[in-house]
Amino acid sequence: MTLLEALALLTIGTLAGFINVLSAGGSMLTLPLLMFLGLPPQAANGTNRVSIALQSISAVTSFFRAGARYVGLSLRLSVPAVVGSLLGAWLALQTGDALFEAILITVMACSAVLMLLPQPRLDTRPLTPERLTPAVYMAMFAIGLYGGFIQVGVGILFIVVLYRMLKIDLAQVNVFKVLIVLIYTLPALAIFLANDQVRWGYGLMLAAGSMLGAWLAVKVNMSPRGAFIVKWLTVAVILAIILRLLLG
Repeated sequence: MTLLEALALLTIGTLAGFINVLSAGGSMLTLPLLMFLGLPPQAANGTNRVSIALQSISAVTSFFRAGARYVGLSLRLSVPAVVGSLLGAWLALQTGDALFEAILITVMACSAVLMLLPQPRLDTRPLTPERLTPAVYMAMFAIGLYGGFIQVGVGILFIVVLYRMLKIDLAQVNVFKVLIVLIYTLPALAIFLANDQVRWGYGLMLAAGSMLGAWLAVKVNMSPRGAFIVKWLTVAVILAIILRLLLG
């Protein structure tokens, strides 16, 4: 790893960690970056999980210190997500490089569009155990399956399920999201490790930036205009990455 590569991993990792905690889309930056640095798609997919796991630990720790704790409900939601994640990681390892790149480009394009859609204003209420219906558990299984396979834009799916479907406050959605992602990422990472698809040097450097970004995101209370600027900046970078992938 060269110094320039290390700086790129640290910088993009910080931006991705910040974005992942506040909204979604960080892996749309980190996964292509790892591929641009020469990692095969499967190794990039596995290595990206190191950053996701460590930035999630950073965010969960910061949320807990701030008093935001929903452990019991998060564990319930995590059970189907873990099952889905194991299946998703296994499917990812069976996917050829060309097909994986095509899926990545498609997912990034769709996620960029979804990021720009305005969030409806809903009357939210706290999540309680009796609201966890079979439909919710199936949705969490689907999120875990998707996250285990590629992870890119998974935060958008959490917003759809937890905010739009269950009408949980967006601040609480972020707490649930980082804890559930941490729980289902660990077994997925183990599968990639068992198949020798993790490059620790790249993953730990990316994780250092992601943990810093996650810590900053928990500390920062962004204004609506600040969130708007971050969202458009993220979409602009994503579109540039898509063009780069298409042009080879």
